[in-house]
Amino acid sequence: MRKIFKNLFVLTIAFSLTLTSCFEDRDDNLVASGDIKDFVWKAMNAYYLYNDNVPDLSNDRFGINGIENRYDKTEDYQTYLDEFDSPEALFETLKFDPLDPFSRIVPNYFDVLNAQQGTILSNGIEFKLYFLPDSETELFGAVTLVLNNSVAYNLGVTRGQIFRAVNGTNLTVANRVELLSPNTYTLNFADYNTNGTTEVDDDTITLNGESISLTKEAYTENPVHIADVLNFSGTTVGYLMYNGFTSTFDNQLNDAFGQFQSAGVEELILDLRYNGGGSIQTAVHLASMVTGQFNGQVFSKLFYNDNQQSQNRDYEFTSTLSNASAINSLNLNRVYVLTSSTSASASELIINSLRPYIEVVHIGDTTAGKTQSNRLVFDSPDFESQNINAGHTYALIPLTANSTNVNDVLVPATGLVPDIPYVETPGNLGTLGTSSDPLLAFAIVDITSSGRLGIDTFETNVIKELKSKTLNSPIEGLMFED
Repeated sequence: MRKIFKNLFVLTIAFSLTLTSCFEDRDDNLVASGDIKDFVWKAMNAYYLYNDNVPDLSNDRFGINGIENRYDKTEDYQTYLDEFDSPEALFETLKFDPLDPFSRIVPNYFDVLNAQQGTILSNGIEFKLYFLPDSETELFGAVTLVLNNSVAYNLGVTRGQIFRAVNGTNLTVANRVELLSPNTYTLNFADYNTNGTTEVDDDTITLNGESISLTKEAYTENPVHIADVLNFSGTTVGYLMYNGFTSTFDNQLNDAFGQFQSAGVEELILDLRYNGGGSIQTAVHLASMVTGQFNGQVFSKLFYNDNQQSQNRDYEFTSTLSNASAINSLNLNRVYVLTSSTSASASELIINSLRPYIEVVHIGDTTAGKTQSNRLVFDSPDFESQNINAGHTYALIPLTANSTNVNDVLVPATGLVPDIPYVETPGNLGTLGTSSDPLLAFAIVDITSSGRLGIDTFETNVIKELKSKTLNSPIEGLMFED
């Protein structure tokens, strides 16, 4: 499977480069650019969740709409499109900013299709960037995750390693994108020293002379990063680190629950701290694996804009995967979910939509706050994936519906607040899947104690993190309808 995806990715790159060249030739006479801008407006008019909040997307704005007048234009409409220098410029004006940092325009939809299969260009590390103590400009990075069998994994990079420079240049807010964007770069590692105190103001980060060169390659990630059975105080605990709701790996996810089922797991810790979302249907499958006793009942609901009301739908708990394989269910009445600030979309859906049915103990940081679903919209007669305009590879990924639980409760835009709050610190990340990882340790303590530990127990001094918008994947943070 991985070889097939890798070959597809290589072909995609070659194909997209060819189309990009053609687009540049056509753009000289503005034909392609005008076509794309027409597609952008009509797709947003037809599907955008917040089209009623954007006056320029009104059906009355130009006397046409994206559904009934797919290829019609009026003079006023053409004049309006001509005001924008690029499809991107038009798209940005059509977003309802207060509620939408998530909708995207993509110049190459093949990258998105590959990412939905779990394939991206990656060197295998995920990291967070932090400010040096007492600095508003100087940065350092902490490796938070090393993907299995990746470039970084094979070179021996480990979670918790600190880097202060890239290619010999110290990281800053101003240069971070330039240094970390190339396909190949060298990380210059450093030592993190707390100097024996719990305060962060006196922490130091010092280069230690070690470095490693990393090159991105086509990589297909199995989102089932860790699936272990642990035993604590006579309680059999399943631990699953799950990094993406990728439907092509639903069988592997189900196999992990088969392992838990065979081991007689009594408690489950579901680690979604680095999971930015993915397929809604895969979230339904996961929820049905955790439970099993609610087959056929409503797990979540989608509500669309006024132009798409006929598409409103419910997702129900199920006993089978999409390929009709039986789901391995644990029939639990409680689950522990670990999160970070980047846990988004389908990860939040799991928490919000399981809560009406079972106890969900939420541990970690407040989540991203994304309740809306997305759809990949193509430049075709009906915006679907058939008969796509061959003159370019642009596509949209707008917010298209609000997702609620069975009680019509949305995930708040401010995120889901944990029952047991704890924010990872770069100096104390621990080893995933072991009690040295603070988030896992807190779940274990709660499972094996007689009562819920107090919130004050987990308060910690946290070094300031740079909330970067750099994405590891073109679909990170999104939640796709199936």
